Amino acid sequence: MQSVPPFRLARTPSGESTSAAGAYGAAYSATPAGAADACCTPTEAQLRSPHRRARLSDLDSHLHCSVIGTCLSTNELRKLVPKFTDLDRQHATDLEIHHAAVELAIEGGAAAKALQKALDARYSGAVRRFEVAKDPEALLALWKDALKSGDIPPAYWAVMTHPHAIMSVRQAAFGDLHMLSHLVGVANRADIHRLVALEEENAALKDKIERQQEKLHELTTERDASLRQLSTQVAELSAKAERRPDTSEVNLEAEIEALREALAARDERLAIHTSRRETAEQRALDEQRHAQTLSQRLDNTIATLNVVQAECNALEQALVAQGGEAGSKAEDLTSLSGKRVVYVGGRPGSNAALRQLVESAGGDFVVHDGGIEDRKGMFAAALPRADIVVFPVDCIDHDSMNLLKRVCDRHQVDYHPLRTASVASFVELMTRLSRASQQSGKSGNTPPASRFCLRHG
Repeated sequence: MQSVPPFRLARTPSGESTSAAGAYGAAYSATPAGAADACCTPTEAQLRSPHRRARLSDLDSHLHCSVIGTCLSTNELRKLVPKFTDLDRQHATDLEIHHAAVELAIEGGAAAKALQKALDARYSGAVRRFEVAKDPEALLALWKDALKSGDIPPAYWAVMTHPHAIMSVRQAAFGDLHMLSHLVGVANRADIHRLVALEEENAALKDKIERQQEKLHELTTERDASLRQLSTQVAELSAKAERRPDTSEVNLEAEIEALREALAARDERLAIHTSRRETAEQRALDEQRHAQTLSQRLDNTIATLNVVQAECNALEQALVAQGGEAGSKAEDLTSLSGKRVVYVGGRPGSNAALRQLVESAGGDFVVHDGGIEDRKGMFAAALPRADIVVFPVDCIDHDSMNLLKRVCDRHQVDYHPLRTASVASFVELMTRLSRASQQSGKSGNTPPASRFCLRHG
């Protein structure tokens, strides 16, 4: 069984109409009656007005994550999202702010209108630039040009809300943006090397600037002394000229002109050194800002690396403990003995390995794919006698994750998100829960396991 992404692109017939009404009809012609979601079905007003720009609430709920994450920065969301939610602007994480913004966009209402207003105000120029497209082919050509130039966020918002953005155009834009996200981590290693080189170059530039400033200070002191000396000489010559009217005026004028030329040459030399110093200072400031940006990216990369190392260590300990003796169990997974684990989302390959790992520890492992093939309404049926619910945030859509959280809160079932759908993330979570359970067991505050009935709650 192949793994299916959380967002499945709809397939359109080859004879797709260029009009908005024809595109929506073709996209849903292959869907059985009653199987399409209400949020994805176009309204009659949309079908009657194909030349109206789409609103944020009109878009498919699977597109809100990419639109919010690509077209709005975290700082803008931190100013806007807390107005409609209970999140703390200062202490909420970037992921919490992003999830809250996506939920507000899906729910519609005043929050969705505020997000729509912010996007239209920021990318009004791109929207006007894309208005020249009068058919899907021209709109797709404009998107490809923007993709080549790297101007992604304005073009993405203009394409997604364009009147002629049929299903295939939005699929193409979403697919291009999705593949770009895979290229983000490739530059991390080169950035780290550049950061080290820039730090060395920055230190060298600082030393050079200090030497130049000292030299300029010496030149300025020398210039001032020369000016005072020349002024004294000019005053003496003027006094001599007044006392000696028979002195040759030609010689005096020649001497004064030579002094003026010497003074002009010194001023020109000082101007050159001043310009070089200002250029070097500006370059040093630019390098410092760039180095700070790379340092922040390096800190984020190191934090992610620490999480991955913790997962790898937990997985290695579990595998060593499991392979040390025939039939033995990992010490950190013994807490799963006799427990029922419900795993929502994930990938088929890793899910099979997780099932074997949990069952070898004496636990029961139940898998729900998050609504790709299994119905989302079966969440409640998968939770009876569940001791813990686990879901990877990278292999489950927002709608399924929110529905799962509500069901778990309603029935008081403990749930935990995973960073990825890998076996290492699952083992690291089980290790932390096992240690926390041991500590709470020593203190005598172990909470009772959740049990509920499907009929009576």
